[in-house]
Amino acid sequence: MAPDAALCGAMARLIAPGSGPNPGQPYALVVAEGEAAATDIDPAFLVALLRSRGAVLLRGFPPSIEQLQTVTGRLCSGSVFNESPDRALIDPAHNIQSVNGGADAFPLHPELSREPWKPDVCFFHCLIPPDQGGETVICDGVALADALPPAVRAGLERHRLFYIQPAPPWQLAHWFGTETPDEAMLAAPPASCPYRFMRIGDRLARVFSRPALHRTLFGDARAFGNFILFARDYLGRGDFPLLDDGRPVPDDWVAAIRAAAAPLTVPVAWQAGDLLILDNSRFMHGRNPIADPSARLIASNFGYLRDVARDPEGPALQPWRQGIFVPPRPVVSV
Repeated sequence: MAPDAALCGAMARLIAPGSGPNPGQPYALVVAEGEAAATDIDPAFLVALLRSRGAVLLRGFPPSIEQLQTVTGRLCSGSVFNESPDRALIDPAHNIQSVNGGADAFPLHPELSREPWKPDVCFFHCLIPPDQGGETVICDGVALADALPPAVRAGLERHRLFYIQPAPPWQLAHWFGTETPDEAMLAAPPASCPYRFMRIGDRLARVFSRPALHRTLFGDARAFGNFILFARDYLGRGDFPLLDDGRPVPDDWVAAIRAAAAPLTVPVAWQAGDLLILDNSRFMHGRNPIADPSARLIASNFGYLRDVARDPEGPALQPWRQGIFVPPRPVVSV
């Protein structure tokens, strides 16, 4: 079935981006018919929509953790545990967590773009919609890259981004099996290790890099999708990531990115049962502030699509693509 077909079987209808009740919507809207469940939709249809549109909102289906389990299991071969703070673990067996439970607004970002195992796809399922505020906002990174001033786009195209973080003993133990790898081991990490290691003064750091404008999962179009806006506008950091020449991303570039993103950023006002699926290589997301975070419950899962080639920017072996990947964490003594 073509992704732009008027009907998705007999259980839902497709409203393509730019049509229907919201001409500014950048996502494909799939609306339930009758007593349909999200699990009635052919997974190949959803993948085709992700390929062509990058974002899909399933609406009018009942809220159900079981449906989320099934949809994510059909589409993905693995998922990553999100160790970001203030998340509840809703279903450990299927790696389903809540989103951040705070009230803050969040700037645009792809999920886990600060790490080398950035997931392919994000699933957000509304179990309880907020009473006021709390909309998830999304922005097409391909459209954003195209909207940048030519000089800023050219500058980004010339550079890679370097993410440099400390390499504490528990990180080294995870990748090398020892907290004290020698220089030969550091110079040739295991095939599953996504970092290279470098000494900065008397400290050891782990480093990975990505293009400042990258190819999307399903094509050659260049997208803006990284940690820059979240680091600058939420964490107040200009040093993570850095350009490949060691400089912070220039302030005027960041201002131009913000300005170009503003008219392309669209809110998703949550309804119970909504399931938002994003190509995490193309779409960024954030959120508006929440009046009462206790009245909002959004379940999430961050996965790796089946039958998709491994990330060529990553290591030869990518364990996060099979099963539930739990990133390295400090060992807590009891």
